[in-house]
Amino acid sequence: MTTQPERLPFFVYGTLRPGGIHHAWALRGRTEAEEPARIAGALLYEGPGYPYAVAGPADAVVHGALITPRHADYDDVLTTLDRLEGHTPGASGNLYERVAAEAVGPAGGATRAWVYLAAEPLAARLRATGTPIGSGDWRGTTAAERTG
Repeated sequence: MTTQPERLPFFVYGTLRPGGIHHAWALRGRTEAEEPARIAGALLYEGPGYPYAVAGPADAVVHGALITPRHADYDDVLTTLDRLEGHTPGASGNLYERVAAEAVGPAGGATRAWVYLAAEPLAARLRATGTPIGSGDWRGTTAAERTG
């Protein structure tokens, strides 16, 4: 018996955000809603051309977008994002784990959404030696501003 994941929207915080290079081919034209949002309980770190989010303290915030795929495109979007993020459900050795989190939109309403967080041991390495993005927002800041 296979268990299908919940059909939740996705919280994205890096290159999958609207205007990002991966949004252009992975999501454009396949969404019914895209809005700014944030999640609490995660920290953002610099990566090689994209950020990593890792589980963090409850008061830590990551800024991004809440993306709701069109119903007809949901399964394809899920497969595409899992592949892009190096995630195979139930597998060990994933680059990211897809977990449910509460995303808060501009009006303050919370929505349960999928977010890809760096899997262990990558998350441990980032916490120990990574470059944090202090603002929690990868977009719109220089590398120096992200760490300060």
